Amino acid sequence: MSFEDIYRTGTYQEMAPSWHVEESAGKAEEIARLLRGHRLTPHSICEVGCGAGEVLRKLQVALPDDCELTGYDISPQAIELARQRENEQLHVYLGDFRTDDTGTYDMLLVLDVLEHLEDYYAFLRSLKARGTYKVFFFPLDLSVQSVIRPHGLLHTRDAYAHLHYFTKETAIRALQDTAYEVLDAVYTADALNSPTDLLGRRLLKLPRKVAFALNHDLAVHLLGGYRLLVLAR
Repeated sequence: MSFEDIYRTGTYQEMAPSWHVEESAGKAEEIARLLRGHRLTPHSICEVGCGAGEVLRKLQVALPDDCELTGYDISPQAIELARQRENEQLHVYLGDFRTDDTGTYDMLLVLDVLEHLEDYYAFLRSLKARGTYKVFFFPLDLSVQSVIRPHGLLHTRDAYAHLHYFTKETAIRALQDTAYEVLDAVYTADALNSPTDLLGRRLLKLPRKVAFALNHDLAVHLLGGYRLLVLAR
């Protein structure tokens, strides 16, 4: 049995019934800002592991009207939600992007996906030729506070099914190891600003923001709570 079966059987749906749509607006805003900063206007975008499709729907507002948006996911439960967001320029498909021959795109989005995969190096290599540009979101789970807490990383594993834990440096190195050229890498606070019922996350919000204002790298390495947004090709 593959670990990916939890997404096909509905197990992950039970863990995250909303498929994290509450985080989508923040992600889409950060991606749109990145595209503006690099003056990129893709005409075809595919999100690999699109979940409920809300990031694509939110991002569509910031893109040219003729931009074709496509989403792929292996979870039938996620695609059922994503189909409610389809329109003339936005379409989603149930399938494995790695094996479905759907051509190439101006840009691929891989948002909070790699940490869920048993072999994310093979996954990265399979994507390399399928898009001109790639945008990655890495949750930066590995920090001093997550390591020193007895069950810090295990909580992340149980709550979000993360198999791998990244820092800024290890995320960038993974891309470089698989022949990607990293064009930009920035911390984002979308995860920090997302609604949460977790007391620990709420208590850490202010210290994280204060520390980040003083020293970005040190704050993220000590307290975590941020994602890394990467533009590569």
